[in-house]
Amino acid sequence: MSKFIKDFKNITKKDVGIAGGKGASLGEMTNAGIPVPPGFVILAPAFEYFMHETPRSPVAETELDVDSRLAKVNFDDTNSIDEASNVIRDIMDDTAIPKDLADDIKKEFKKLKAKFVAVRSSATAEDSSIASWAGELETYLNTNEKTLLTNVGRCWSSLFTPRAIFYRYEKKMTDQKVHVAVVVQKMIESEISGICFTVHPVTKDKNQMIIEAGYGLGEAVVSGQITPDSYVLDKQDFSLLDINVSEQKKMLVGKAQGDNNWKNIPKAKQEKQKLTGKQIVELAKICAKIEKHYKKPQDIEWACAKGKFYITQSRPITTL
Repeated sequence: MSKFIKDFKNITKKDVGIAGGKGASLGEMTNAGIPVPPGFVILAPAFEYFMHETPRSPVAETELDVDSRLAKVNFDDTNSIDEASNVIRDIMDDTAIPKDLADDIKKEFKKLKAKFVAVRSSATAEDSSIASWAGELETYLNTNEKTLLTNVGRCWSSLFTPRAIFYRYEKKMTDQKVHVAVVVQKMIESEISGICFTVHPVTKDKNQMIIEAGYGLGEAVVSGQITPDSYVLDKQDFSLLDINVSEQKKMLVGKAQGDNNWKNIPKAKQEKQKLTGKQIVELAKICAKIEKHYKKPQDIEWACAKGKFYITQSRPITTL
């Protein structure tokens, strides 16, 4: 394994500094026996290597002095932020990943024996006490071998989207080094997916957990594009306290070319409960195990394919 890449099995929660919040969490859960789809992390030093060791044309070299670019940004002017973002991202996107690193990434991808992977940015400042970078950086689902390196590069450059640039300024982190690790994980073509809060997020009741479930890929639930079912459980005995079934007319699915698209759900299925009582309890037990492992309330993303549950992310609930 390359010095720039680590398999989930070789990562723990102590590796946030090199694997970012997402990467460290996935490694930690893999080692705790939680059902996590297999994958690896392209560590933050690889981002450094790409930024500082990669030969660029002399013009690009001067243009990509990121710090001096950002120092010139007028944060009261969205055009100024957009322009800086465009210049930085264009140069990064036009720069090839160094061959030794690119070869290592492709080699690890082949080991996954997956047609598609999810490629996710994992900032090394993520979920720190200062700021939660979750949601500021980019994710590319249904990535295949052909688009793999491009999407890894895009995850790196998403540190410089207008939103991320402004976020860093707003959180007074402009002097701080934020790096990006990239998680590459076998894509689960989920029939049902959603989130779980191991403490009720509204009532803040520590004895209850809430599971939300929708048909298709989880992005639709996470981004609020569909209204999911919600199930409330008692954490002591996993009894179901409340079931709220939502009608769902369309779902997000992966396409063979590597994109996502919306698909209509057959009429007979639209008003059905997404998970059975037995499945709800099975999933709740996995989520309770994760909370117990981390010793604090968790916000968990899950997917279900061919009747099997997978955990794709877990992070502390920041709003309690």
